[in-house]
Amino acid sequence: MTQQETIAAKSEAAAPGTAGRRRLRDWSPTSRQVELACLIALVANTLIVVTGGAVRLTNSGLGCPTWPECTGGSLVPVSTLGYHSVIEFTNRMLTYAVSAGVGLSILAAMFQKPRRPVLVKLSWALFLGVVLQAVIGGITVLTKLAPEWVAVHMCVSMGMIAVSFLLWHRSREGDGPVRLLTRRELLWLGRLLVVATGAVVAVGTLVTGTDPHAGAEDASKRLPFKAMDITQAHADLVFIVVGLTAALWLALKATDAQPRTLGKVRDMFAVLVVQGVLGYTQYFTGLPAWMVLLHMTGACLTWLAAWRVLMSLRERGPAAA
Repeated sequence: MTQQETIAAKSEAAAPGTAGRRRLRDWSPTSRQVELACLIALVANTLIVVTGGAVRLTNSGLGCPTWPECTGGSLVPVSTLGYHSVIEFTNRMLTYAVSAGVGLSILAAMFQKPRRPVLVKLSWALFLGVVLQAVIGGITVLTKLAPEWVAVHMCVSMGMIAVSFLLWHRSREGDGPVRLLTRRELLWLGRLLVVATGAVVAVGTLVTGTDPHAGAEDASKRLPFKAMDITQAHADLVFIVVGLTAALWLALKATDAQPRTLGKVRDMFAVLVVQGVLGYTQYFTGLPAWMVLLHMTGACLTWLAAWRVLMSLRERGPAAA
């Protein structure tokens, strides 16, 4: 061992923290590891929407009546609050799982070499979303589950799912220029499909704010809509989305689009059919909680399916050297 190596070894032994920081600086995740980190963020942001729906449908939304504490003087549930507090507190704890998933994607994007600015920006956007959701969630509890804030909470969650999907999708492709896989007019049709699907989800939150499931036994405030009218508006938007999906599939078929793109559109149509069956069934059976939860899960899958269709209409190759 040379004198310089001996000195370096002694310095590292004397300052193990410095060695750890050096190893962290030198760490560079593989592309596969970055994709996995982004996928974890996507799954976490999707699952917390479903578990949040379970909280509402079990009337546990005010199981922890204060925020950020569960109840006055206690961060965790107490026995006097009953099982609703455990359900609500568990969902709050899942926020840490989402934070961990987002944090993992940030680290992967920051330490990847070469660093990809688009992944860094998208992952940090998710972090800001987590902070925003914590604030909105607190306001929702403090306003006793005011349906307006519940709707905002859900819409922001859907926005985070979209950003998570884009983060994961971009991690799997290069940073070269966009190449269209179809006519530009059909790309705009795909964008319109995403916008219409977003409108369906947004109006769906208004239906939620009008239906009997207030989220807690003492949260009886509902939106001032007639249930029949707002449900019909929701259904009308669904018909528009179905029409756009069919039109896009026919146009792609007529222009000899790639089978991969046609497959994404078929997947979207299949999800819409299942959602339609669930929607009408829950309506005519008096909105049973378990079916409403399935419908909420389907809403997440429909939203993801629309983004999959849009992103399948174009591709990016490797960046120019």
